[in-house]
Amino acid sequence: MRNDSVKVAHMLGVLLACAMLFQAGLPSATIENDRVVVWDINGIATAPASDRVVVSLAGRSANTATFLPKTTEVKINGRFIVIDLKDHPVSPIENTSGYPLAFPRPGVKKIVENDRVIVWDYTWTPDVPTPMHFHDKDVVVVFLEDGDLKSTTPDGKAVVTAYTSGTIRFNARNRTHSETLVRGKQRAIITELK
Repeated sequence: MRNDSVKVAHMLGVLLACAMLFQAGLPSATIENDRVVVWDINGIATAPASDRVVVSLAGRSANTATFLPKTTEVKINGRFIVIDLKDHPVSPIENTSGYPLAFPRPGVKKIVENDRVIVWDYTWTPDVPTPMHFHDKDVVVVFLEDGDLKSTTPDGKAVVTAYTSGTIRFNARNRTHSETLVRGKQRAIITELK
């Protein structure tokens, strides 16, 4: 009887270890809220269960984004930021700030636009502030360089934040500010959620 108990305990230990190894191999969500689940994946991902934006971090020339509808059969391999879009639409908000919308802006490149997202590629110029602007959409920002951005609100309050390559941020809409690159280089793939 004691021998059977030892075997059961051993089997449970093996199963627990396998479960822990299996979970360790799965990516964990970097950001999750009502609008998105964002994953930092370094390996293989398969067909999406929802519409998604995939941002490649496979090298400077490959840093770009693609929209994949949930019906798309795809296999991706390498380092990617995957933005799974939840079915949680929000009502548009009116821009009463008196400032232009955040996008488009000088120097920005539109990569994707559809009924779910607008994806932009933007590179900041050192010591040149962006125009003061209003964000009417929630955004997911994937930073591609190492550099510090100063965000300044219309009342003059400023905050400097350091970002490194692969940093991911979710920023809620209804914000007004300008941005200035104050150290290093900075480029980002910015996904506006419709």
